[in-house]
Amino acid sequence: MDRYDAPESTPRQSAASGLRDYFIGATPLQKRLESIRKQASVLPTPPRRKILQCSRLQEDVDPQKVAFLLHKQWTLYSLTPLYKFSYTNLKEYSRLLSAFIAAEKQKGLAVEVGDDFSIKVIFSALLGMKGTERDPEALLVQILSKSQLPPQNREGKVLWTGWFCCIFGDSLLETVSEDFTCLPLFLANGAESNTAIIGTWFQKTFDCYFSPLAINAFNLSWMAAMWTACKMDHYVATTEFFWSVPCSPQSLDISYAIHPEDAKALWDSVHKTSGEVTQEEVDLFMDCLYSHFHRHFKIHLSATRLVRVSTSVASAHTDGKIKILCHKYLIGVLAYLTELAIFQIE
Repeated sequence: MDRYDAPESTPRQSAASGLRDYFIGATPLQKRLESIRKQASVLPTPPRRKILQCSRLQEDVDPQKVAFLLHKQWTLYSLTPLYKFSYTNLKEYSRLLSAFIAAEKQKGLAVEVGDDFSIKVIFSALLGMKGTERDPEALLVQILSKSQLPPQNREGKVLWTGWFCCIFGDSLLETVSEDFTCLPLFLANGAESNTAIIGTWFQKTFDCYFSPLAINAFNLSWMAAMWTACKMDHYVATTEFFWSVPCSPQSLDISYAIHPEDAKALWDSVHKTSGEVTQEEVDLFMDCLYSHFHRHFKIHLSATRLVRVSTSVASAHTDGKIKILCHKYLIGVLAYLTELAIFQIE
């Protein structure tokens, strides 16, 4: 039977895994953000959020760069504001970071660039990748290798990619001076050792602070509901939920796959306000899934922990991994992630 024909459950064993925390160190900027923490020590969850689509500003984004960002697994981080960063100095930053990476490699540190390659770093702006005119332009950083072959046979290979953005970041933009550039959401794809090196350089150069951005079960539920609510021209993936059941010696994972049209029909049955998602609807949507699963398999999912959701819009894991699949809702996905990043640094 085709897996899309009906909801299904697939319990399976998996070894517990965790992310290593690295390149994280407090900087003087933390003191400067003290006033922000006092103003928003507790950020209440909005009772409702709008379903965002392609913004007018996003129309200016280079389609090739957008395509490059989709269908890749990104590791999420929050980032405090960058001090004295300037978009007019991107070429200089490229040169300085290239030299820094070369120096670190000479020290014998773990830099995933290979022995037979020289390094080229490229900083570029992702014009239009923002929610409002006030948001700073998104920043793309790439590490490329250059083979020591004759120029006619030389091909650059992307070894690592990272990008920084701020989508509807007014809550943070209103609290910092013009000396700071707010790009609170950082996404990385590539070797962790390279991420650590780039993070170290940014911290030393712009007095900023990185921190891994995990996604708890509560926010995964919101993502599942918001992404299921999105109207799709065509579905590219099933809707899946993954729960973790703590047990010894290994955790037990439960997967629950649903045809995307069935998931959308369930959402439509609980959804009341056009263009918005409310906390009540999120709770009811998840409760319906729990009830259906219990009716068929006699397992109380409420006693487990939601660790991953996957839809045709995007997939996200509790350890801070995300893969964005749909260009139409790219800004909407980044807006919610920006909100989570801002909450973490505040």
